[in-house]
This record gives sequence, structure tokens and C-alpha cells, in this order.
Amino acid sequence: MKPLSVVPAAIAQPTPQELALSGSWTARGIGAIEPQLDALSAPSQSGMVVDGARIEALDTAGAWVLQKLLRRLRDEGTAVQMRDLRPEFARLLKAVGQDATDQTDTPSPVAGASTPTLEGLGRSVEAAYNQTVALLGFVGETAAALAGSVAHPARFRWRPILYNIRSAGFDALPIVGLLSFMLGVVVAYQGADQLRQYGANIFVADLVGLSMLREFAPLITAIIIAGRSGSAYAAQIGTMAVTEEIDAMRTLGIAPLDLLVLPKILALVIALPLLTVFADVLGVFGGMIMARAQLGVGFGEFLDRFVKAVSITAYLIGICKAPVFAAIIAVIGCFQGFRTKGGAESVGRQTTLSVVQSIFLVIVADGLFSVAFSALDL
Repeated sequence: MKPLSVVPAAIAQPTPQELALSGSWTARGIGAIEPQLDALSAPSQSGMVVDGARIEALDTAGAWVLQKLLRRLRDEGTAVQMRDLRPEFARLLKAVGQDATDQTDTPSPVAGASTPTLEGLGRSVEAAYNQTVALLGFVGETAAALAGSVAHPARFRWRPILYNIRSAGFDALPIVGLLSFMLGVVVAYQGADQLRQYGANIFVADLVGLSMLREFAPLITAIIIAGRSGSAYAAQIGTMAVTEEIDAMRTLGIAPLDLLVLPKILALVIALPLLTVFADVLGVFGGMIMARAQLGVGFGEFLDRFVKAVSITAYLIGICKAPVFAAIIAVIGCFQGFRTKGGAESVGRQTTLSVVQSIFLVIVADGLFSVAFSALDL
């Protein structure tokens, strides 16, 4: 079968004030258009009419060349009027013109150029404000999706929830247990010298118990999970955004929040308090071992003092922090994943941001908890 013949694009200039376009302004038809563009006479300062009535076909390549011609005439001070162009061609020409304007009008940063300090500060504040507004919008959408799932329990996806409990909870037990154990050892070791000077060896149970249960165990567990699971959430969703899987889910009528966000939040809210309890046990155990090695306080003496020194309130305070930390980590990780645009570089950048912001907000939340508990005399 012979391919269809294509009439080459052509430009005629009957008068200095008129251009007549004809032929196929497509990728196959504009091959010889450059010499014709160069051969055009000087444009009229009074204005020029471009007649597109004889254009037979137009695609994005031809529209880009035509936009280039019109822009050249305007840059030389000529008032240009496009006439008799088919409506579908006019829409395509307008769309290509808008894309070209967006790309050329947006100034690109010059390599090596220094940004004034005040301008850089203003841009940083603006970016932080925009991101905060976007984060609040994401939190609102997530809350609405959660309310919809609570109102219709059949919408809960239990398989992803159980999978995330295993990956974010059970699989994190070794690293959480190891670091909590080492933290208990360090706290007891650092306090041993001071307690030994005053003959207060037994009070190592107070030091380890209160510090681990109230502060260190929930905080160190949240930081570990932010670096381990929060980054994984951002990378997973970011990769799906780059490969357009999220757009495909929306096309199929699957809500990304229901499938990707809510299971992660619910799983982490369940898993992090349990990990905190595990960290409490391992941290206190590490302190017991160091107390016996450095201060001569046996396990029985340590536990006897521990029960008297640490109230159930101190234990519950640490546990109550964990769900809040879990919600912060999961929301930030998913939010940064959805903000991924471009390619692999953007995935890495948003993953790093998710870890930094999660840890920062977890520490801020821990400080607010401390202020609130102090005001409540807890």
C-alpha cells in the first residue's frame, strides 16, 4: 500500500502586508519551510495579515513552527492578525502557544548566580507557606476519607492494613529493640558515676524507668520508624506518582487515599504503641544490666525500686504519645509521596523531606506534650 502523499508546507507573500500559508504543516510537511522563512521580506511596520485558509493539516510540530513565525514578526514590531484558520487548528495553535509561553516566560536560574539574602528568605517563607497550606489540605482530605470509611466499614481494606502492620511493626522489632536496649545501657552508665558519689545507687531504677517510659522509648521509636517506614511510604507513593500509577487508579475509579494512605495511617497507629511497649521493656532491661555491672544493684532490687518509682501514669504518658507520633509520620510520608513530580531525583528529594519533616514535627509534638503534661501536673 503506497503511503499517502503530503503537500509540503509553503509560505507565499503576495504583498508586504500579507502572508499566505498552504500545504500540510505537520512533522512530515515542514521539512523545507526554513528556507522560505529566511526568504521572507522585511515585515511591514503597519501590520501584517497571515492567511491560513489553505492550510490542509496541522500538528504540534507545525503549530510550533507557526508560533515561531508569529513570534518573530511580533518581536520585530509588526502587528500580526491571523485570518481564516480552521477552528480546530486555531485551538491547537493556541495550546502550543501557551506551552511555549510558560516555558519561555518562566525565568530559569542561572548557574553560579547568587540570590540576594532577602529574596532567598522571602522565597523560602513562601515555599514553606505553600507547603503548609497543601499539607493542611491533605490532612483534611485524609480526615474526610477516614470519616467516610468509618461511616461505611466495608470500605476498609484490611489486607493492606495487616500488611503494613507487619512491615512497619513486626519487621521493625529487631532495630527498635537493639537501639532501645543500647539507650537504656547508656542512660544507666551516664548516671552511674553521679549516683555512686552520693551512695544513691538504687535510684538508677528511677532514672532509667522514668526517662525510658516517659520520653526516650516513644521518641526513639518514632524517630526510627520515621526513617524506616515514613521514608518507605514517601518512596512508594512517589514512585507510583512518577510512573502514573496513581493517575491510572483514579481513572479506574479507585480512590488513592483509601488504598494508599488510610491503611498506612491505621497500621502505624496500631503498630507504634506496641513497638513503644517493646522499647520500654528492652530499654529497662538494658538499664538493669548496666546497674548490676556498674552499681552492684541486682535485678530483684532494681525491679522492687522500679515498681515504687514508676507509676502507671508515667507508663501511660509514653504510650499515649505513640499514636500521635504515628499519625504525624504516616501523614507526612504519604503527603511528600504525592508531591513527587518528575523523575527519580524528585523521589529522592521528597523521601528526604519526609524523614526530616517527620522527625522535626515528632520532636515538636513531644515538646508540646511536655508543656501540656507539666501544666496538668502529670
